[in-house]
Amino acid sequence: MNKMKKIFTSWRVIVLIVLLAFSLLFIRPDFSNDGAAVRFVLKNSSAADAGMKGPLETDRPMVYEVITDINGNRVRGASDFAEIVDGLLVGDTVRLKTNSHFMYDNNNERTVSTFVQEKSYLLTVKPIYETIVLNETEVKIFEKTIEVNKSINGTFMLVNKTINYSQEVPKTIQNIIGKEELGIKVQDAPKTNLIKGLDLQGGTRVMLKPAEGEKVNDEDFEDIISSLKERLDVYGLANIPVRDNKDLLGNRFISIEVAGINEEEIKELLSRQGKFEARIGNETVFIGGRDITYVCRSADCSYAVDPRKPCGMIDNGLYQCSFMFSITLSQDAADRFASITDKLDVVSGEGGTDYLSEKLLLYLDGEMVDELNIVSDLKGKPETSISITGPGTGQTQQEAIIESSKQMKKLQTVLKTGSLPVKLDIVNIDTISPLLGSQFVRNALIVGISAILAVAVVVVFRYREIKITFPIIAIMTSEAIMLLGFAGLTGWNLDLAAIAGIIVALGTGVDDLIIITDETMSKGAFSASSWKERIKRAFYIITAAYFTTFVAMLPLWSAGAGLLRGFAVVTIVGITLGVLFARPAYAAIVEILLKD
Repeated sequence: MNKMKKIFTSWRVIVLIVLLAFSLLFIRPDFSNDGAAVRFVLKNSSAADAGMKGPLETDRPMVYEVITDINGNRVRGASDFAEIVDGLLVGDTVRLKTNSHFMYDNNNERTVSTFVQEKSYLLTVKPIYETIVLNETEVKIFEKTIEVNKSINGTFMLVNKTINYSQEVPKTIQNIIGKEELGIKVQDAPKTNLIKGLDLQGGTRVMLKPAEGEKVNDEDFEDIISSLKERLDVYGLANIPVRDNKDLLGNRFISIEVAGINEEEIKELLSRQGKFEARIGNETVFIGGRDITYVCRSADCSYAVDPRKPCGMIDNGLYQCSFMFSITLSQDAADRFASITDKLDVVSGEGGTDYLSEKLLLYLDGEMVDELNIVSDLKGKPETSISITGPGTGQTQQEAIIESSKQMKKLQTVLKTGSLPVKLDIVNIDTISPLLGSQFVRNALIVGISAILAVAVVVVFRYREIKITFPIIAIMTSEAIMLLGFAGLTGWNLDLAAIAGIIVALGTGVDDLIIITDETMSKGAFSASSWKERIKRAFYIITAAYFTTFVAMLPLWSAGAGLLRGFAVVTIVGITLGVLFARPAYAAIVEILLKD
């Protein structure tokens, strides 16, 4: 009892206990936290219309919502959410109840204070329509912006004015063929403050690099990362981490990790440079991003099937539909349009409509995606409102409609965000299912517990002293807790590489503890001076091993284009915490236990 009192009053042990207490606060275990945490919310979805948002900061979620109830049904996790949502029908009203978890961050210093606010959202299950074009016509009213002279304080100036005009278009009817998703991607509510990496929660990791022959400087890389983030944001994936990485040869890569999104969608979105140009002849009228001030994405001016162009069968038995959406040009682009079209001739077209002698050609990444006739009324006019169209094909008309909708959304994203400074190649795509990620977590826990038990057996067999075994196991466990506390404090993602780093740090720690134990239990009289000499020898070996391991980890910081960074960081932090706090505490414990 006297020895236990000495142990817990030793300043080295007290420092370790304080660090463990803070580590537990940073980890914040809460196994009662049920529900489906909102990972992100798709734009223009029912959830977005209802005001729902994803985490404010995905890399370090400071605010996230957990869905706890749907129409009176309790939601315990992502599987409950999926089961309830699958049973909804078109037109159903859905009431979601959530808890919004607020985590405070004072000058980037992580604290453990939280505030939970309950919210309620009312959503409606939207239908998916099939548009059928009839052999009839109808008159529809459209809007366009024109410039008119207006007297302002006695001075005539050109101002924009929106006018309505009528146009005869094919009549269409819409059939409901399915239901839209609510637009919410979820995962099980976190039980701790630790963030699981992609390996442990499932998702898609994309590794990009500039195409062969592209010369990229630091400024270009910043522009690329900024553009990619904007594209992801427009796509509905706000605050996705996009990182600049290097390998050991100095090659630069961009890594993106997205949980819960289709591989093909993210591949198509990120690999395309997205250079959009509209030309008349050989002259560029406008460029996507730079010259476009507004891209319509709402239902009143954005159509997966252009009502003026019915779907039909083309070559090889394929169906083709055309999308249509409107954009607004900058005044400079409108002036270029007026200057170029003013030089063109007027020619007669089908149905008695007069067009200009050149078409408006639309190019995406150097390939023409569509060509539009320009009505003669626009000759020499600085038109700011333009309709963009393009095709979508499929084996059936419904597939063509779906493909047309996808192509429209991609083009809208490119037009809104602009082109990337350089073309990017996809180096690697890893997709991990959530089920596999859960299995990784279970396996990691089993490996960790097995390692501690194995060490306990070896230590008992080696020293035949239970009073030595328990401190070694306690110190190993404390090092693991401190490492997890570091991850909770800094928001470091726990992936397989980081878990491997934890195991290596614990293994190195066991070696150091055995060195201390062997030195203190070596034969000879036990005195204060001999104790100091033994501990000095032990820590000399430990310090040398520490610096060797530290230096060995530095090259891994950039190995694999940054994919092994978690291993290097966690290993370095683990051995540092061990040398500074855990080893001195163990030395103090062993001294007290072995003294007679």
